[in-house]
Amino acid sequence: MLKTVFSGIQPSGTLTLGNYLGAMKNFVEMQEEANCYFCIVDQHAITVPQDRLKLRENIRSLAALYLAVGIDPEKSTLFIQSEVPAHAQLGWMMQCTSYIGELERMTQFKDKSDGKEAVSAALLTYPPLMAADILLYKTDIVPVGEDQKQHLELTRDLAERFNKKYNEIFTIPEVKIPKVGARIMSLNDPSKKMSKSNPNVKSFISMLDEPATIRKKIKSAVTDTDGEIRLDRENKAAVSNLLTIYSLCSGLSIDEIVAKYEGKGYGDFKADLAEVVIQELEPVQARYHELLQSDELDQILDRGAEKANRAANKMIEKAERAMGLGRKRR
Repeated sequence: MLKTVFSGIQPSGTLTLGNYLGAMKNFVEMQEEANCYFCIVDQHAITVPQDRLKLRENIRSLAALYLAVGIDPEKSTLFIQSEVPAHAQLGWMMQCTSYIGELERMTQFKDKSDGKEAVSAALLTYPPLMAADILLYKTDIVPVGEDQKQHLELTRDLAERFNKKYNEIFTIPEVKIPKVGARIMSLNDPSKKMSKSNPNVKSFISMLDEPATIRKKIKSAVTDTDGEIRLDRENKAAVSNLLTIYSLCSGLSIDEIVAKYEGKGYGDFKADLAEVVIQELEPVQARYHELLQSDELDQILDRGAEKANRAANKMIEKAERAMGLGRKRR
């Protein structure tokens, strides 16, 4: 029996090369061996203020990127969270199953609320909605980065708590963190994850960056002073990060890349790395722009919403019955 995989990404700006290498490339492989649900979690995005027109643009853009990297709507379900009302319904039920103390201990809540006079209540209750996203589809596996591991542990706790208190209806999901490429680091600070929210645009490569921009960003990426191209994540974190990117984009092993540049400097290495990244992203960008100009994108999202609603509604009915919500029909 096929395992079920669920993954959600916020439509809060164009994804980075780190998102692509650390997550989306893996999604393409997963859909060949699992029942995959890929969700654009727009309700999570509004935990912080959003421009409504920009948000809608970002939703379509993210959907197009999912398809452009190779997500096949015949094999996977791609949909928008807000088009499946059961997410918000079960999210409330998961809030009622959560404790304030455990939500306040979430690292991301602490980070995002630190130093602010007022924050949205939804920032605190983000994890129960995330739990609902996952539990609606009888999810077996959730591929996430290290930064989301704490939220997944809470999801497991909430599912087990609900099952014990009411009825055993939820599958307890397993966390899957890719061994290679799970954390592509910033180009200008290898101690931080590559992120589209970084105000320094030189720190990340966007999936939609033009070739000239990619060349410029990689040329300015930090390295070190010894000039040797080798893998040493502790002492040569910046170079090791660039080697990881090169390997994931080219298909070459890191040992093969190190041997290729033995005796050469960072200039040659960076110039070639830029071209490898450009070649990797070029077909993705072409397909992305094609999708945005056609009706195909909306048709795929409509079908995805229908399929997701069918599955989610079955689970929300079970959850409501388990908690005693609604009328008992004769």
